[in-house]
Amino acid sequence: MRDYKLVSGDGHVIEPPNLWLDRLPEKFKDRAAHQVSLELGDAWILEGALDPINFGAVTSGGRPATEVSPWRRWEEVRPAGYDPAARLKDQDTDGVDAEVLYPSPRPSGALFNNPDPEFHVAQIRAYNDWLSEFCSHDPKRLIGAAMIPTISLQAGIEEMQRTMKMPGMGTVLLGKYPSAGPAVEPEDDKFWAVAQDLDIPVSIHVGIGSGPPGDMSRSTAGGGELRMLDAPVRTYQIIYAGVFDRFPKLKVVFAETDCGWIPCVKEQMDNRVRRANPERRPNIKRWPSEYFDDHLSYTYITDTTAVKFRHDVGIASMMWSSDFPHTGTDWPNSWKVIEEDFAGVPEDEKYAILAGNCVSVYKLGNGK
Repeated sequence: MRDYKLVSGDGHVIEPPNLWLDRLPEKFKDRAAHQVSLELGDAWILEGALDPINFGAVTSGGRPATEVSPWRRWEEVRPAGYDPAARLKDQDTDGVDAEVLYPSPRPSGALFNNPDPEFHVAQIRAYNDWLSEFCSHDPKRLIGAAMIPTISLQAGIEEMQRTMKMPGMGTVLLGKYPSAGPAVEPEDDKFWAVAQDLDIPVSIHVGIGSGPPGDMSRSTAGGGELRMLDAPVRTYQIIYAGVFDRFPKLKVVFAETDCGWIPCVKEQMDNRVRRANPERRPNIKRWPSEYFDDHLSYTYITDTTAVKFRHDVGIASMMWSSDFPHTGTDWPNSWKVIEEDFAGVPEDEKYAILAGNCVSVYKLGNGK
């Protein structure tokens, strides 16, 4: 059994240029996502994306601020993004024992929003096949988040069942709610039931339901500094829909949403229920705040507020993440930053946030 001391609840792969060209059925080859060389740098061309998708921001980890740029050539990308052997070496450099691995946000956003049912599923299956091969290099250190089709409930369930049998896969990633809508629907229960039976966490990365991706300058909601905006809304929706009452063993992970906002949201949700007419209160069995520790986990990159108020956040809900190789990472100096942020924190609490909670949620200690 591996001794985990530092587990990143949110890291990322960098999809190689030939991923979809090599893996899609022949009839989709002319529509496959591919890279092109432009004046400023290389970029993805994806069906449904509003612009060419550059990848400088998601490959800038470890570079000095003066070298951080939205544009980069593929030859400049760290091999750890797409080569699992190189990834393990970069983990060792940073003192990281394992990572949960998510896709690049904007390419995955294009896949989640593609309206052609057959092409939609084919693209996601191709990505998941590649990710499983990547993580199977060392599934005790590389834990894959399988993308779930958002084109229909049945397609999502089938891909969840398929991928959770594949080596290296440990969670499923939602781009929308299971029935492909903006709200939790009764029919989503079929999806939650399968996830509970499979005993896997369901993940949401930053948020769900966003539209087709484009150039980052199009964003009107800020950048990474406001990545926590969607999570409170989705937490509210899932809790008040009674999902955890019907599925008492289900776990939901919100990746890259930070944690410092949680005490405020817990207080406000409880306060509103307390003040409501008893006949009009949400049809749930517990106080809203009680669901956080038992069912919900949130990863943070840099959040000294959350560490300071960890008991109000709920220690069991917190997972450290490196965000490697994105701009937010402290690689290769993660432990230096951690020791500064955790000064005075008892060792058992420190371990839970840095590794123990991830070990529990992803069952890393059972030889998986």
